[in-house]
Amino acid sequence: MKINILKTALFLLYSMLASEGQCQSPNDALMMKAKQACILADYNYTSFNRYWEGSLNRENQTIARVMRSTVLPMAAIGISDRLNFFIGLPHISTSSSNPNGGKFKEVSGFQDLSLSLKYNWLNKTIGSSELLGLATFGFSTPASNYLSDYMPYSLGLGAPELTYRVIMQYKLKNGLYVRGAGSYLWRGYTKIEREYYYNNGSYYTPWMDVPNAINVEGVVGKWLWNNSLQIEANLLSSQSLSGDDIRAYNAPVPTNKVNMNRIGIFAHYFFPKLKGLGLIAYHQGVISGRNTAQANTTGMGITYYFNYLKSSQVNEN
Repeated sequence: MKINILKTALFLLYSMLASEGQCQSPNDALMMKAKQACILADYNYTSFNRYWEGSLNRENQTIARVMRSTVLPMAAIGISDRLNFFIGLPHISTSSSNPNGGKFKEVSGFQDLSLSLKYNWLNKTIGSSELLGLATFGFSTPASNYLSDYMPYSLGLGAPELTYRVIMQYKLKNGLYVRGAGSYLWRGYTKIEREYYYNNGSYYTPWMDVPNAINVEGVVGKWLWNNSLQIEANLLSSQSLSGDDIRAYNAPVPTNKVNMNRIGIFAHYFFPKLKGLGLIAYHQGVISGRNTAQANTTGMGITYYFNYLKSSQVNEN
C-alpha cells in the first residue's frame, strides 16, 4: 500500500503543465523582429508534499517531499516581424526527500523537444492604446527513451502533443496591459512496458491514449522604468477532456483526468547599459485540482537578445 501511495504522489507532478521559461515565448504577446533572436537559459525547482487523488487531497506520507529540477534552454527566432519560431529542450531531474520509501531509482534526462510558430495576425492602435492578436502552433515529442509509466520518477507523459493557442492583449499607453489566451492540446499515444491497464475498463494493449486538454490563461501586467522592467500576475486553468480518476492506493497512469488551477507572478528585467541582456524570475503555485500535485515552482533565468544578421547582410538579401 505504501509503495502505491508513493507512485501516485510522484506521478502527479509530471501530469502538470511544464513550466516554460518566460523569455519571449509561445504563450506571451511579445514578438521578435525579423533577423532578431532571443536565447533563454532557465532553471526552475518544483516541490510538493500534498496531491489530489481524484478530488481527495492527500499527504505524501511515505516519501515526504517530492522534488523536480528543470534546466531549459530555449531560442526564439524572428523569421519576419509577424512570424517567430521557437525551439526548446528541457533536461529534468527527479528526487524525493525520502527516496528509500518507494524503493525506486531516481531519473534524470531530456524530456520533450518542443517546436512552435507564433503569428501576429492583429496589431491595431485604438487611440493611445494597442490591441494585439496572436496565434501559435506547437509540436512536442519525447527526446529520449524515458518510460512514461515508470512511476514515480517518469520524466513525462511520453506522448506527442500538438498545441493550438489564440492570444489577445490590450495595452494602455502607461504600460498597463491585460492578456487572455486559450489553448487546445491534442495528445497522442504513449507506449508502456506492460500489456494491460485499466481506464474505466480493461485494455489489453501497451498503448495508452493520453487525454486531450484545454487551457485558459489570464494575465495582468505592466511595463515600468522606461520599459526596462516587466511584471505580471497570472492565472492558468487546465482541464482534461477525458480520462479516469486515480483509484485509491493504486498507481496512476497517463490516461488519468488531470485538472488544475494555478496562480503565479513573473518579472523580466532588461539591463539598460548591457544591451540585449535580461534576467527573469517567477513563482507559481497550484491552488486546486484533480489528480494533480499541490505543487510550487520557483524559477529564474537569463535572456539575451541579438541580431543574427547584420544590416548589410539583410539589405543584400
